[in-house]
Amino acid sequence: MRSITMAGGLIATVVAAHAPRLGIEEKVQPFQHGLIRGLKEMGQAMRDLKPDLFVLQSAHWVSTFNWYVTRQAIHHGYAVADEAPDLLSGAPYHYKGDPVFANALMDAMNAAGVPSQGNDSEHFEWDYASYVPLHYMDPDATVPVVLIPTVICGSHEESFKVAAAIEAAAIKTGKKVVFIASNALSHAVERGPDKWPTPERIAMDKQLIAHMEKGEVDALLQWLPTFTKEAVAEMGGKILATLFASAKALEQRTGPLKGTMYGDYAQSSGSGNACVAMVPASA
Repeated sequence: MRSITMAGGLIATVVAAHAPRLGIEEKVQPFQHGLIRGLKEMGQAMRDLKPDLFVLQSAHWVSTFNWYVTRQAIHHGYAVADEAPDLLSGAPYHYKGDPVFANALMDAMNAAGVPSQGNDSEHFEWDYASYVPLHYMDPDATVPVVLIPTVICGSHEESFKVAAAIEAAAIKTGKKVVFIASNALSHAVERGPDKWPTPERIAMDKQLIAHMEKGEVDALLQWLPTFTKEAVAEMGGKILATLFASAKALEQRTGPLKGTMYGDYAQSSGSGNACVAMVPASA
């Protein structure tokens, strides 16, 4: 995939797997090796586009009311899977941040009526859904990172506004941005790491992947409420809403999109997971 030479704005939108079992590669079970491969291959493809920034929305950094934006110049610490510390007990990370973009994003969200504040805590540490995708997509930490949470009191419509704000902030700051939705597809979880979703939900996951591969953004947006309910989308489909609306913003500025799935579609405790990217068809 060749680099994108456009000025600032979104240049790609991706969904990335993040199960805590993926955090330590040597311990990953064979049925999830394809997800690791997908994260690595997708990361290489995204880095080939020469982005200035990754903006990642995590399903496991959860905010009740406000859309916080990480404004730290440097992200460093130890990622722990709070819900499964036996699987990821403290993985070190060190990535650059982008306070200038973070401020622009916060301003754009507030201007759109989306309550946003900066996260400046020197003690803030990444959740596993922030760590896992970036650990494999950019293992050498070459691309700066800004994180945003999933907001309990948010909605699909608010996520659409956030996507527009990401695009606006990217254009204002002249930054080429890849948006990463760290999110499963269907997410009716149950005990047993190797359990698959139901056949009906697998079919819905594969339909979603097919829409992304074909760049069918309007179909994804129209189908989102149904997919959210029937596939039991993670976090109420709010991260998918940001993903699809980001793709729409990219499409409106650059024209038709194309998509690629990297690695395998795989299970994790009843959820369906895949790594899929959408980019301009000309890329």
